[in-house]
Amino acid sequence: MEKIVVASGNAGKIREIKTIFQGYEIISMRDAGFNGDPEETGKTFEENAIIKARAVSEALASNALADDSGLCVEALGGAPGVFSARYAGEHGNDAANNAKLLEELKGVPEKDRGAYFESCVALCLKDGRVITAFGRVYGKILFALEGSAGFGYDPLFYSEELKKSFGTATAEEKNSVSHRAKALAALAEKMKSEL
Repeated sequence: MEKIVVASGNAGKIREIKTIFQGYEIISMRDAGFNGDPEETGKTFEENAIIKARAVSEALASNALADDSGLCVEALGGAPGVFSARYAGEHGNDAANNAKLLEELKGVPEKDRGAYFESCVALCLKDGRVITAFGRVYGKILFALEGSAGFGYDPLFYSEELKKSFGTATAEEKNSVSHRAKALAALAEKMKSEL
């Protein structure tokens, strides 16, 4: 397959995708000439991933890959969910989002702070076909930020598999267990049989 345009302006996400999806020419939508900002009007991660991938694919007549992912906290009924990036109101304000999450969980004991990151990746092909795949990583929300690695809620998310916060994990450690890594691996398998 020729290049895949990643429908994201998030540098952290693009780095992660390049690391995991080796063997493909991965290019960001900005570098490919797409400067739009598809509105995420979906009610699920899958709907939002498809909206983004389709918008970029159609605009550039290219294969496009989009991810929509977020943090789902059991004590908050699955919130922030699809609103993870704009939980505190301003899109992509990690500090404000983390502060709001800690505030919402004030007084919630450790045993009730279970959470998972979920990712849906959608690959929209030039011919209009769409392939999707999912991944999840389970853990809990810490009482304070730990580490400064990663992005988003990583410093508050304690990974059960790594036995540490994503904020203290190396990129290699995080990619070995992350929701996005699992979704991309599942997508790569589907691509073998469907392309």
